[in-house]
Amino acid sequence: MEFSEKLQKLRKSKSLTQEELAEALYISRTAVSKWESGRGYPNIDSLKELSRFFCVTIDELICPDEILIAAADEKREFAEKYRSHTCSALDTLMFFLLFIPAFGNGMDSTATVALLELNSVNPWLKAVFVVLVCATVLEGLLGLLLANMDKPIWSRRLIAVGLGISVACVAAFIASRQPYAGIVCFSLLVMKGFLISWGKWY
Repeated sequence: MEFSEKLQKLRKSKSLTQEELAEALYISRTAVSKWESGRGYPNIDSLKELSRFFCVTIDELICPDEILIAAADEKREFAEKYRSHTCSALDTLMFFLLFIPAFGNGMDSTATVALLELNSVNPWLKAVFVVLVCATVLEGLLGLLLANMDKPIWSRRLIAVGLGISVACVAAFIASRQPYAGIVCFSLLVMKGFLISWGKWY
């Protein structure tokens, strides 16, 4: 008998709904539903909780092959969450472009200024810069929030959005002859690209 069938049988033996079991174990009903439908396995901590709750050993609850699959799933989920956290954290670093001197302030001045102090470009172009930087930072903050809420699908989508905004930032800064800001954005983009490609091979 597979883990999903064992879990259903144990839950029904206590006359519990999926929601009641989830509440008893302080987990989401979605997790219980996923386990019972055979679409995934609990992590080691959840297995221990299930074992204690139903007064059975982990060996009775899940076979060795399934434990290996569960461990591989947990490792993959950890890597994905780490990747999402790191990419989002890199995006939030764009906040500093508002305040650090990374923008050239025209041909007449060799000094660099922060984005908020930039006055040598058209106001609409400065507005584009500010919108791109703020969009990147907000996307990063939202990504951190979703990664902590355990929403992997949304985290993946947000990483794609973040990559798109980063490419737009690099293009905008390079096209407007702001090489320092362009290099900062390009460096962050390369780091995110490395993390994403590493995740595919992990």
